[in-house]
Amino acid sequence: MNPSSPAAALSGGPASAPPMSTPGLWRRMACWLYEGMLLFAVVFMAGWLFSTLGQMRDAMDSRRHLLQAFLFVVFGVYFVWFWAKGQTLAMKTWNIRIVDRAGRPVTQGRALARYLLSWVWFLPPLAAIAPFRLSGPESALLIGGWVVVWALLARFHPRQQFWHDAWAGTQLITSRPMSRR
Repeated sequence: MNPSSPAAALSGGPASAPPMSTPGLWRRMACWLYEGMLLFAVVFMAGWLFSTLGQMRDAMDSRRHLLQAFLFVVFGVYFVWFWAKGQTLAMKTWNIRIVDRAGRPVTQGRALARYLLSWVWFLPPLAAIAPFRLSGPESALLIGGWVVVWALLARFHPRQQFWHDAWAGTQLITSRPMSRR
């Protein structure tokens, strides 16, 4: 049977599957920025909870590295949970969904791999900043410059995906918000 024949379309073959299109870079970056604004509330609540329960008195408390590790875990739970469901709130707003290479929903294991690999957005500039005493503006310029470079590197992927998605076996596609279940 020819995959483009009407019989294949009725049987649920390849012709009946809607094409998966990659959202444009500007839309993905707008979603990324919106996600960052939403994460402000997550950081605020998690930081408040950790600081209150740990009775931290100031930001330079010796346990600040524990707070950072706690926030890393909280972010992981947030992203793995929502990506395994298909979309975060920001992704719903910008009509973006995450799927695996075959177009199926992402498993929690694959979502966790994507979360860990997505730190490539920040770890290289943070590693470059660590040995030096850079000022706030210099650090912001270095991090911002890396984010721009990393985003533009998606142009070299055959489907214009971010490289951490390619490495994790995921892809972002254009999709209407998924209904609640």
